[in-house]
Amino acid sequence: MDGVREFLDDIQKRGHAKGHLLGLLNILIGRRIARSDGTVISQGVTWRELAAELKRSRFDADTVKELGIDPATLPPRDRQRFWYTAISQAQVGSPEAMTAGNKLANILTKAGYVIGPAPRSASS
Repeated sequence: MDGVREFLDDIQKRGHAKGHLLGLLNILIGRRIARSDGTVISQGVTWRELAAELKRSRFDADTVKELGIDPATLPPRDRQRFWYTAISQAQVGSPEAMTAGNKLANILTKAGYVIGPAPRSASS
């Protein structure tokens, strides 16, 4: 999970996460992420693992507004539960999420990452 944490920190510092939360969730949960040198960062994570990483990285809670979710409706005291609930409401496997993931993947490719295709994109 250190690779996921470093990935989250890096894309936050570069500003790539802003405005791309749905795509980021789609990529982290369902796609392979590697560095351009071939080093694998992640083969995909569970919602619970991702919620824990978003909590640890102190990801801005207000970004859930990008998903149409009011942060005040999510558990305020338990950040891991906050993120888990947000992920569950985000519909990360929807066609919209896959499109958002593809858009962010193109941006991240320029930043030195190799993002695998969406799971259903091979048959689409």
